[in-house]
Amino acid sequence: MLHSGRLSLEIPKFCRVIVLVTEMGKKAALATLLFAAILAAAALAQTNLAPPFPAPGRLVDVGGWQLHLNCTGQAGRSQPTVILEAGIGDFSVEWSLVQPDVSKSARVCSYDRAGDGWSDLGPYPRTMHQLVYELHTLLDEAGVRPPFVVVGHSYGGWLVRLYAYTYPSEVVGMVLIDAGASNPWRLQPNGKLVRASDLATGKPIPAVQTSNPLKESDVPSAALNQMRAAAQNQGPTANEPPRNKLSADAQRMRTWSLSRWQHFVAGSNPAESDELVTLATREKTEHPLGDMPLIVMTRGLPDETGPDAKTLEEEHKQDQAAMALLSRNSKQVIATHSGHHIQLDEPELVIQTIRDVVTSISSSFSK
Repeated sequence: MLHSGRLSLEIPKFCRVIVLVTEMGKKAALATLLFAAILAAAALAQTNLAPPFPAPGRLVDVGGWQLHLNCTGQAGRSQPTVILEAGIGDFSVEWSLVQPDVSKSARVCSYDRAGDGWSDLGPYPRTMHQLVYELHTLLDEAGVRPPFVVVGHSYGGWLVRLYAYTYPSEVVGMVLIDAGASNPWRLQPNGKLVRASDLATGKPIPAVQTSNPLKESDVPSAALNQMRAAAQNQGPTANEPPRNKLSADAQRMRTWSLSRWQHFVAGSNPAESDELVTLATREKTEHPLGDMPLIVMTRGLPDETGPDAKTLEEEHKQDQAAMALLSRNSKQVIATHSGHHIQLDEPELVIQTIRDVVTSISSSFSK
């Protein structure tokens, strides 16, 4: 929330490292701590540098801040453009195993939400409505015209559905890749699992902001320091499996982006639970997407852990099957060799699925 021009962020608690020093090992321990401090300082300095390589696409001003848009391929006559929406914490490089092949037969665009990848910070808070507005403005300012086939992974599945409901005349097809459920579980600091709807406040969703992007000076120093400390821990784990399947350059970019404090602002949405309630209410109507071509891609490998894993996996399957009911013209595809990131585990299946939707729409346009 914004208060008196300053940003108030809920920052996760971090584990404290307790070093037990014996008298005999005191010098060695001090040397180790000194070395760790040097590495931490170096990592912090690194986050202030420019990205490891230039943006592959273009930077487009959307109201005082720039977003990175990477469009490839050529749109054929009467053919929709494919828009790729990544999951939370991810950005355009997450599609680098999919976009090149899709672009051989269609126009396809990936982008970085504000604060991630090559994009500037945008206004706060980062509500889903704000993100959808920014994507719409980005495409319009860049001259990327509808119709669109929107492809959303995980958190991005909520965004592309909200985009379709907000701008219904622009979206003609949809692919949901292991997309988020309408009422997901949320883990609380005390270890308790609760439904997102139980966290809803009933307050109005903050209005979309068309200007006033967040600046570093807006963030209280305590919050900024905590985010920077968290970023130092985030970078080294940025490319754990399955992201190790990405190219070396994509992994370098992920390490750089996730090592910046801006990455934590990019994913901060205090209104998320209320927005999910609104989305779920919209989707209680029968076939809210009408006859829109829709393919729901669902992971085939279990992704849940813990004592309730089996129950949670079964619920995930039911949620995914329910998503296919969003349209009368839909089907569900099970990615038998994939976990949550199907675009990384089975990119060829995602490529073919997107092509199938584009082809079906192009065929109907040509009639």
